[in-house]
Amino acid sequence: MAGRSAADFACQIIRGRRNSRSMIVAMVNSKGGVGKSTLAGSLVGWLHMHGHRVILADCDTQQSSSEWIHEALPDVPVCRLANADEVFEELPLLAREAEFVIADGPGSQTETSRALLMFADLAVLPCKASMFEARALDKNTAFVRHAQTIRKGPPPAVAVLSMVGRDYRLTKDMLDAAEALQLTVATTAITLRQAYADAPGQGNFVWKMGYSARDAASEVDALFRELLPEAINENLVSLRPTRRPLRAQMGGTQV
Repeated sequence: MAGRSAADFACQIIRGRRNSRSMIVAMVNSKGGVGKSTLAGSLVGWLHMHGHRVILADCDTQQSSSEWIHEALPDVPVCRLANADEVFEELPLLAREAEFVIADGPGSQTETSRALLMFADLAVLPCKASMFEARALDKNTAFVRHAQTIRKGPPPAVAVLSMVGRDYRLTKDMLDAAEALQLTVATTAITLRQAYADAPGQGNFVWKMGYSARDAASEVDALFRELLPEAINENLVSLRPTRRPLRAQMGGTQV
């Protein structure tokens, strides 16, 4: 992570939750099309696979994450919150019913986003890794800083670079912009991969999509382990797909 280590960031989250039995994670950005719903839906599935009680709060007008979770995990509760009033009324109640509430925020700087940040224990800001995004980072994160000022600290915020090219390297522009805002940047970035686009349409998750999605599965697992180390359940089978048997790779049949 830029600015602070992953260990420092994890300790901040854990200290903030010491007296709380639940955690609200808000996926927010003042721009749409940056991967909020992909991360929200994937995090719901990841937490469920690690044995946690989780609820999805879909605050995006497109409702793509709630449709995805309805199909992929019918037993996971989904609540659609259409405006700021519903967030204020319903979000604290949802937090009483689960260990984690994952809120998929709208793709704009609306009152709904501001309301989410009044309750969030962690704000995750997916953003594209471009020079233009770096220059706009101050504007796109202003509403997070406003919430931190009002709440006198929380929520801690971390930027996740999303939809990056496979040969991507964290640019000095993004590092400088994040450092100036005292914003943590996750070490793990989400690469632009077809598997992420295919998963919602298939009502599935990348770690269940076989060998072709193995890199996406490892990548998203690494990101969530970085963001929520306390949620890891090592007693469960790893979500990272195993390597195919050599004979299968060569076109033969496994004996």
